[in-house]
Amino acid sequence: MFQKNQLIELTIEDITDTGEGIGHADGITVFVNRAIPGDVCLVRILKAKKTYAIGKVEEFRKEAPSRVVPECPQAAKCGGCQLSYMSYEEQLRLKQKKVQDCIRRIGGFTDVTAEPIIGMDEPKAYRNKGQFPVGTGADGKAALGFYAGRSHRIVPTDGCLMLWPGHEAILTAVRAWMAESGASAYDEETGKGLVRHVLMRKGFATGEIAVCLVINGERIPAGELLWKNLSEIHGMTGLSLNVNRAQTNVILGDRLIPLFGNPCITDRIGDVSFEISPMAFYQVNPVQTKVLYDTALAFAGLTGRETVWDLYCGIGTISLFLAKAARRVFGIEIVPEAIENAKKNAAANGIANAEFYVGAAEDVFPKLVAEDDRYRADVIVVDPPRKGCDAKLLETMLTMAPERIVYVSCDPATLARDLKVLCAGGYRIERVQPVDQFPGSVHVETAALLVRG
Repeated sequence: MFQKNQLIELTIEDITDTGEGIGHADGITVFVNRAIPGDVCLVRILKAKKTYAIGKVEEFRKEAPSRVVPECPQAAKCGGCQLSYMSYEEQLRLKQKKVQDCIRRIGGFTDVTAEPIIGMDEPKAYRNKGQFPVGTGADGKAALGFYAGRSHRIVPTDGCLMLWPGHEAILTAVRAWMAESGASAYDEETGKGLVRHVLMRKGFATGEIAVCLVINGERIPAGELLWKNLSEIHGMTGLSLNVNRAQTNVILGDRLIPLFGNPCITDRIGDVSFEISPMAFYQVNPVQTKVLYDTALAFAGLTGRETVWDLYCGIGTISLFLAKAARRVFGIEIVPEAIENAKKNAAANGIANAEFYVGAAEDVFPKLVAEDDRYRADVIVVDPPRKGCDAKLLETMLTMAPERIVYVSCDPATLARDLKVLCAGGYRIERVQPVDQFPGSVHVETAALLVRG
C-alpha cells in the first residue's frame, strides 16, 4: 500500500471511462488525471487505498507519441474534454477499442467486430449547446465557466473551443448585466443567490440562438437590460427563465418562463426541421447526428411498408427522420412537453404518418398492441439515456418480437449489457457502428442492428 505524497514512476497503460490514465505499480492500480496511454510519469500519490490509488503527474519522464498540447488555455483546469491531450487519431482508436472491449467483455460476443468508427473532419466548434454554471469569483464578481474535474468548483472562462464561434458574446452580456443590475450568483453551499446556470443553444442549420437563465427564483432584475444586450447578437430569438429552487446538482427545474422573444429555436437534420425548447433533449453535434441517424435509417432497412416504434422518442428527432421511409411511425416518451414538441414538429414538416404517446414504453407499447394489431412493430428503434434500457422494456421488446431492433446508445457498457439480454431472447447482432459525437471527450455513440432469428 502506498503512502500519501509518495512519489512513484508509473507507465500509463489504459484510460478510464471518465478520462483518467491507468497504471499499475506493486500490484496496485493507480489512476492519474490528464495522463494518457504511453506516458511514463513521476506521480505523486494523493489518495492511497488497499487496492487502488489516485495520483497526479509531477513530471513526464517520457511522453506518449500521441500526446499533444491542448489548444484550450483552460484544459488543465476544466473538467471537460478529458482527451484534449491526445491526438484526434488516437482518440478515435481509443473509442473504437472501448466499444469493442465492452461488446466482448460485458456482452460476451467474441465473434462480433465493431465497424471502424466514423470521426469528424473538423473536431472543434461542433457543439450547439452550452451550459455554464455561475458562481462568485475571488474578485467578488460573477464567474461563468465550467466545473473543474470531479468537483463543483467553477473554472472561469470566456468561451469554449467546442462551442460555435461567437457564443462568447452571450457570456459577456450576462456578466455585464449581473454587474449592472446587482443580480447575485447562486451559492451551492448556502442555497442562496439568484443566477445558477446560463444555457445557450444554436440551430446550426438556421442560425437561430436562444438563451435560458436557470434561476433560484421566478424573476430577474433589469431583464430589459439583459435582453437589449442579447438581442444585438446576430440570430438571437429569445430569452427565457428556468426555475430551479432545489438544492441539487440537477441543472434544470420543471418550470419555464418565456421572457422576451421566442424561447425555442428551430434546426434541421437532413430535410426535417425541429422546434427545440430549452428543456428538450437534442443531440449536441448536428454534423455527427446526421451521420448517426443515417446509420440508424440504413440499419432499419425500411421499404415503406413497415411499422416502426421509436422508444424514448424525445421531441421526435429519430421518429420523423424515419417516417419518410416507413409506412407509419409511433413514438413513446415519458416527458409530456417533449411529446407536444414531437407533435408540433410532425405537423410543421407535413408528416402525417407519425403518432406520439406519453408514458413509459413498457406500459404503453403492450397495451396499444393488445388493443389493435396495427400497432404491432416490424422495427423497433431505441435510443435510451446512459443507464440503458429498463429490464421491463427489454422484456417488452422481446415479447413484441419485431424483425429488427436498432439500438442507438451513448454508453457502450450498457449497450453491451442490453444486447446480451436481447440476443439471449432470440436476436443476433448484424452490425455495430461507433460514431464520434463528442471529440475531445471519452464519450462515444454507437448504433447496433439486431435481427430476429
